[in-house]
Amino acid sequence: MSGLLTNQHFKDYFGDPTSAAIGTMVAILEIGALISSLMAGKVSEKIGRRRSIRYGSLIFAVGGAGQAFTPNFTILTISRFISGIGVGLLTTVVPVYQSEISPSHHRGRLACVEFTGNIVGYASSVWADYFCSFFEGNIAWRLPLSIQCFIAVSLYLGSYVIVESPRWLLNHDHDAEGIVVIADLTTGGNVQDERARNEFRDIKETVVMHRLEGESSYSYMWKRYKRRVLIAMSSQAFAQLNGINVISYYAPLVFEQAGWKGRDALLMTGFNSIIYVLSTLPPWILVDKWGRRPILLSGAIVMGLALTAISYAMYLNTETTRHMVVILVVIFNAAFGYSFGPIPWLYPPEIAPLSIRSKVASLSTASNWAFNWLVGEMTPILQELITWRLYLIHSTSCFVSFFVVYLFYPETAGVSLEDMDSLFDDRSSIASFHGSTSTYRRLDTEAQSLMGDDNQHMSGAAIARQQALLQPVTSYNSPTAAAGNSNLTRQKSESSFQSHLNSFTQRNLSGQGGVDLSVEPPAFEDIVKFKNSDANSLKSSIRRSSATVGSFVGKVFKKNRQTNGDEEDQALQSDVESTTSQDA
Repeated sequence: MSGLLTNQHFKDYFGDPTSAAIGTMVAILEIGALISSLMAGKVSEKIGRRRSIRYGSLIFAVGGAGQAFTPNFTILTISRFISGIGVGLLTTVVPVYQSEISPSHHRGRLACVEFTGNIVGYASSVWADYFCSFFEGNIAWRLPLSIQCFIAVSLYLGSYVIVESPRWLLNHDHDAEGIVVIADLTTGGNVQDERARNEFRDIKETVVMHRLEGESSYSYMWKRYKRRVLIAMSSQAFAQLNGINVISYYAPLVFEQAGWKGRDALLMTGFNSIIYVLSTLPPWILVDKWGRRPILLSGAIVMGLALTAISYAMYLNTETTRHMVVILVVIFNAAFGYSFGPIPWLYPPEIAPLSIRSKVASLSTASNWAFNWLVGEMTPILQELITWRLYLIHSTSCFVSFFVVYLFYPETAGVSLEDMDSLFDDRSSIASFHGSTSTYRRLDTEAQSLMGDDNQHMSGAAIARQQALLQPVTSYNSPTAAAGNSNLTRQKSESSFQSHLNSFTQRNLSGQGGVDLSVEPPAFEDIVKFKNSDANSLKSSIRRSSATVGSFVGKVFKKNRQTNGDEEDQALQSDVESTTSQDA
């Protein structure tokens, strides 16, 4: 849309709309996105991540078609609102989905790859605006608006290619499909591999623990996980307040204000978009090597300095101003592209517990679109009223974000989603004695000294929750306390867990509801039954192909993929028959 604002055919067709009208038309998409993002949490939790992506892309396609064939400015504005509904749904669900299918050691890289795709789309739209500006008549602005429809349809079709989130499947007790998807994503489809089965146990244990707590409402989320929610919302708020949409939405106007006119302003925007895309590539490596914090901190400083310099250059208004502004805008976009561009989409879903992940993502995305709307609505007005001073407002936000990140944002690189409770020290009060594995070996070691050798099968995530059960609380790291009270501690912990188990068992027997406390993968018979029913479906063949693509892009999956799914099914069936004959 940014390139069309300076297109003369666009202005003539709509009667040269005022700055306020343009601001409303641009910002109305954010209103639609804000509304749908607030609903997206419940929607994706109910119907799944994959179907949410499907419906979001369909809604966006409808809105795009309305914009391309609009007869007047009112329909254009309404169509952008419809597109915003789709955008809000997609921008909430896709980061959650991405975080839930990614391994912890490459979760950051894959999120940054996703963001690069986002910016490639933005750059493509800028160049489409530029090349279409050479056309005569209304095709010069209708054609760029129609391209988004084809992209949306491609995403809609792609929703039939991707697998469902394994964490969503296990949270909704689709265990057979869940273990198959986990195996496809981690072990080349081998459901007997202990890595896949341990991954299943870790995820399922987290599901059980949150079910035992019994509440996942917004009020409970705010009370229990306030710090995480505020961090998630602030990251998205700063992404907008730091000034990116002053550049992205109104880049041609910024360049015109600096002295570039007409098609030259579009050309400068196009060159800027190329640098923007290139700047998103370094985080592919740095985000998991450096971590999230160093990237955000360095990006905030560079963006703040660049915006301050832009303001000063426009204040001077000399012969060199327009060249200085181009260089500084490129620097700003590059800094944003490698820092506050990708990280705020990665950070919120990865720090949120599974039971409230969709809600946290919903609120953080709503925060993004709320401030996105505010910036989009006010920018054209403030550009006329306060001119160069506008950029000082956003530079101040950049420097504020530096201190907020430094003081309050923990480093999450390499931490599994199931171990975030330990990182934030807001662990569950429920202990678990289910067998699983953990990447937090330090916690496992501490747990063995605390709980005794017979509980070595407890996961790190479960051990982290153990401290809350100790009454009175003794030093967690004290060897003396651990040695003197290990038996008493174990008895209290087992008693506490058994009381929770009995409570929910009685509720199940009485017909009042409850939870399934099993964290073990489903029996081979159930897996074979699911795979046989799924073997000839499009979903089954697509699942393997999507896992192959993920392996190539992220280099996170093993090379020993099985190429014949039928042989795997036969092997599973053989194991089942062998077990049955032995029992007989």
